[in-house]
Amino acid sequence: MSHKTKLYILGALALLLICILLFIDAAGNWDYALPRRGKKILAILLTGGSIAFSTVMFQTVTNNKILTPSIIGLDSLYMLVQTAIVFIFGSTTLTMMSKNIHFLISVGFMVLFAGLLYKFLFKREGKNIYFLLLVGLIFGTFFSSISSFMQMLIDPNEFMVVQDKMFASFNNVNSDILLLAYIVVFATAAYFIKFNKYLDVLSLGKEHAINLGVSYDYVVKRILIVVAILTAVSTALVGPITFLGLLVANVAYQFIRTYRHSYVITGSILISIIALVGGQLLVERVFTFSTSLSVIINFIGGVYFIYLLLKENKSW
Repeated sequence: MSHKTKLYILGALALLLICILLFIDAAGNWDYALPRRGKKILAILLTGGSIAFSTVMFQTVTNNKILTPSIIGLDSLYMLVQTAIVFIFGSTTLTMMSKNIHFLISVGFMVLFAGLLYKFLFKREGKNIYFLLLVGLIFGTFFSSISSFMQMLIDPNEFMVVQDKMFASFNNVNSDILLLAYIVVFATAAYFIKFNKYLDVLSLGKEHAINLGVSYDYVVKRILIVVAILTAVSTALVGPITFLGLLVANVAYQFIRTYRHSYVITGSILISIIALVGGQLLVERVFTFSTSLSVIINFIGGVYFIYLLLKENKSW
């Protein structure tokens, strides 16, 4: 089966699930159901695409298939920002704050942190990408510890507001934020186009990429900024989904069976959409909203992560 045929199959399955989510039990309530479900689907498309795209790029740059952008601490920083707002100003501020302002604050902090991290680490000679990952992991643990400390001190009723931010949700996505998120993502994707041609070469490793004429540090810095923006936008829009990127990127590599990024990125985006739409159908139709989508994704992704670790250990 050719790579294009596999992508057509994934596209058809994604489209089928989207149609089911959009039209199931909507007869007689089109005016109410379609706009709400349409917003939900648009949020899923943006989030799934951004996470899959950023994860494949991040794995290519780090040359490691079991890493995701969350390892540099962006998810932990997002939770720290939400917790700090409630801790300092109270839960009323978080609930009453303009959704656009809240979105821009969350994205701004995450992109600023990533930018400063890249700037200080890449400015010094001899610091490789794994040093960046180690420092990001330390910062992520630090942010999580501060968040946990503040969560223990705040009122239990206010903690419920913070708890809502811990799990991704597509049920109450604001239209204005969705439009703003799409603008940011499309602008970022347009900026990335000129670096797309380097991905196949970067997957060979730093030494090979440099020998083949790639300005390695320059290209990697720009790709990591794109990864940070896409991860920040998707996290600020619906909340953190830690294992989604790991899951869909590795499934795409195993299903497509090629290292050409034009196929892998497209395949991972389609698999991400299938996972999110299928998961949302499970949440609504099987579990009747008794659990959240991120819990299902993280459970499956966590099991798959353990499988990958055991597989890598066996190969060693």
